[in-house]
Amino acid sequence: MRVQHVPALQTLARWPVENVAAAVIGQDGAMTSYGDTAVVYELASVTKLLVAHAVLVAVEEGAVDLATPAGPPGATVAHLLAHASGLAFDTRRVEAGVAEQRIYSSAGFEILAEIVEDATGIAFGDYLREGVCEPLGMRSTDLVGPAGHGARSTVEDLSRFASELLAPRVISSELAAQARTVAFAGLDGFVPGYGRHRPNDWGLGYEIRGHKRPHWTAAGHSPATFGHFGQAGTFLWVDPERRVAATVLTDRPFGAWAKPLWSEFNDAVLADLDGAAG
Repeated sequence: MRVQHVPALQTLARWPVENVAAAVIGQDGAMTSYGDTAVVYELASVTKLLVAHAVLVAVEEGAVDLATPAGPPGATVAHLLAHASGLAFDTRRVEAGVAEQRIYSSAGFEILAEIVEDATGIAFGDYLREGVCEPLGMRSTDLVGPAGHGARSTVEDLSRFASELLAPRVISSELAAQARTVAFAGLDGFVPGYGRHRPNDWGLGYEIRGHKRPHWTAAGHSPATFGHFGQAGTFLWVDPERRVAATVLTDRPFGAWAKPLWSEFNDAVLADLDGAAG
């Protein structure tokens, strides 16, 4: 018997969550969506995508440089963005030498926010709003907590942001390309919830899929796919080869429930796209 294909967004109806909203996005905005895309959700570590972009705006404006010293001795803004500074996950304790390991560090993003604040004289939450959110029309996005995991947003706003990642406007295409290229290649490390990867590729704030198994994106995604997921049960990915992105926001924390359902959804998105192209 032939198994009928279920469109990706319809699979979300089976998710064990109270609320979920999602969109599949092209460079001109959302192509299709699910749920109430105006509802505000906690982003958790998807926050890092927004914060990294604001730091890149500061680089573009000349307020800071990727080579600006930051964090432990010998580390720079680029090392903090790429989780290569040696800082611990949630403290400013040094656990490794600079560019020796890929240690995922939310504390490093707090330092990045402080550096931009010091360089610009603008509170980082305000800088994020003025440099990223306002130009992109992201009216429901705010940084209300730490720079590593404290933002709130909507699918509507993240759709606008994903379009920016596909076709940058607030930073140059050259800097955007650098940000989604592996930084400090060859470093091993852990992706929270998905184990150790050799190597654990990361760009300047964006996790890069590479050839990681297991992973929260689809097996069929291009290795150049980049993005982030959050412990709030949220994710955003961009496949630059397909010129498409997707985001899903939920109100259930990441856990064992999410892994198979995220994979199913992302596989179905690719199947939808391949079917439409065929």
